[in-house]
Order: sequence, then structure tokens, then C-alpha cells
Amino acid sequence: MPIEPNDVDHDNEPLLRSLKADLPALETLLDESDSHWGFEDPFYRLYHQSWKVLGLQDLTLRIVEALRKHDQGRGLNDWFLEIVAAGTGKTFSPEMNRDWLNETRPILEAFFHAKTFLSLTVRYARALDRAPRLLPSGWAAVLSLYNVR
Repeated sequence: MPIEPNDVDHDNEPLLRSLKADLPALETLLDESDSHWGFEDPFYRLYHQSWKVLGLQDLTLRIVEALRKHDQGRGLNDWFLEIVAAGTGKTFSPEMNRDWLNETRPILEAFFHAKTFLSLTVRYARALDRAPRLLPSGWAAVLSLYNVR
């Protein structure tokens, strides 16, 4: 998206440049998170009541670390980190079966938030030539992730 020089948000140019420089790795991770084994099978496992849904935590954490590399010392959004914390660090125990949805839905919620931020990051790193002052909603969400909005 070409923008006029006066419409550039110079404060967020370093973030955009950083994301663009890492775009191949971010795209590879996004492809994995869209794949059969990265997404479809773990999603199904929640409904099949299979402990394999817990494997989604690893991919979620890898996405978070890939995004964290670009936080420029600001850290990531506290709500996002709270959602991730609630949906990671779980190990299977047979007792989980008694309250399956409450035990496993946070895993999918954390993954969906991480994957959505990854998707938006890739989309706008591809599309934007410069950081705009007038913000598309998806780019505004990415800026919120990085605590600059």
C-alpha cells in the first residue's frame, strides 16, 4: 500500500522494517499454522476428546516467540499474554476428561489469538511499504500487540 510521505507514522517504521526483514520465517510459520497437522488435526482433537489437542500448545508458543522477536523492548500486549498463559503449560491427566471443554478450550483460544496476530502481521508486512498514520484495523491490531497503540 503506497502512502504519501506526510502520512507516514515514523514511530512505527522500525517495527514494520523488522517484520518485513523476518517475513520469510513468519510466512513459513503461518503456513504451518494453517496446515493439516498444525491446525486441522488439533482442532478436531478437541471434539474427539483426544489428549493430542494439547500438542497445539507448542505451535502457539513458537508463534508467540516469533512475534516477540519484534517487540523492540516494549513487550507484548498483557491481555494477549494472559490468553496465551491460560492456554499453555498444560499436561494431560485423566481428570481433564471430566471437564474437557474448560480444560482444553483455552488451548484453542490461545492458538487462535496467536495465529490471528501472526496472520495480520504477515498480511501487513507484505502490504505496507511504510507505516501509515491512518491505520487499517488489522495493522492497528498488530500495533496493539506490540503496545504502541
